[in-house]
Amino acid sequence: MRLVFVLMMLALWSGGAHAHRPSDAFLTLKVEGRKLSGQWEIALRDLAALSKLDANNDQLLQWGELQAAQASLIAILQQSLSIERGKADCPWQVTDLMLNDRSDGRYAWFSIEAQCANADKDLEIAYGLLFGRDPTHRCLLALNGKEVSHTSVLSPERPNQTFDLNKPSSLRALLSYMWEGMRHIWGGLDHVLFLLVLLLPAVLSYRQGHWVPQPALQPVLWRVFAVVTAFTLAHSVTLSLAALNIVRLPGALVESLIAVSVMVAALNNVRPRYPKSNWGIAFVFGLIHGFGFATVLGELDLPNDTGLTALLGFNIGVEIGQLVIVLVAIPLAFQIRKTRFYRQGILRVGSLLVALIAAWWLAQRSGLVSG
Repeated sequence: MRLVFVLMMLALWSGGAHAHRPSDAFLTLKVEGRKLSGQWEIALRDLAALSKLDANNDQLLQWGELQAAQASLIAILQQSLSIERGKADCPWQVTDLMLNDRSDGRYAWFSIEAQCANADKDLEIAYGLLFGRDPTHRCLLALNGKEVSHTSVLSPERPNQTFDLNKPSSLRALLSYMWEGMRHIWGGLDHVLFLLVLLLPAVLSYRQGHWVPQPALQPVLWRVFAVVTAFTLAHSVTLSLAALNIVRLPGALVESLIAVSVMVAALNNVRPRYPKSNWGIAFVFGLIHGFGFATVLGELDLPNDTGLTALLGFNIGVEIGQLVIVLVAIPLAFQIRKTRFYRQGILRVGSLLVALIAAWWLAQRSGLVSG
């Protein structure tokens, strides 16, 4: 179970308050004949990594400081985004700059326009912002044509993509968002630790105030199935509701409640109040984690013709990601479940450490301490 301790150490190192702050940009383009228009949203924290924005070093970025750096920022952006149609360049320019508040922070909103020499040709987009500095950076693209729309993810693995504006590509959206779903759960250490602390007791039984090893594999598998199924059902419901803008919760509240969920699940291993009801904890707090999964999708204006496909792909990716965690953790836990090291060291001490990490996350996310 070295994986457990590695994840715990990574959680401490990461400063947890940013577990749901991936480096994501949002590019929305509307195509009308030879003309393109839209907006490119980039987090101020990402722009600060590219150019000196905080001129007076007061750690508070002002609108005037952003305006003063506008020319240098646009020069960087021009080098990071190339648009072609029919192999001919579509020169683009920034026409306006605004600020937009999202749940994970403040973003610069660059309105852009481009003019292409060709019409009715495939559109090629090459994207490279921040890839050299942050390999986790992604740009979520919404491309709207006259009759069809596309959604995709521009990443270091696929920075250059070509789009046929005469037909939608549901397969592209499905595969892109499947990968993003896996990346999201693996990159969100609070999701990972929540699932792990729920699964650790599955190989044990709580009898007369003590954890004892399960004698056979079958009851272990049933407990794992119950926890994973409850978590999946719960977060799938709220992920869909949030991504489709049916129900939304404040991002700060969601982040704080996710930290609470990790703390509750971990403490239930240290002082079991509900030793047989981890599936219930998984379901109740899984509803909150679903809102966390939807942080990105809920703010992206998913087109009608491929938006549901993207949502489905993202959810499938989340399920694949958590299945990988289960397939790694459970066999290892079952092999060493009879050892004192597992019952006392990993389950109790490890869960206590996770609870302390979650408490620190809660303090940060609720504003009690600075991040």
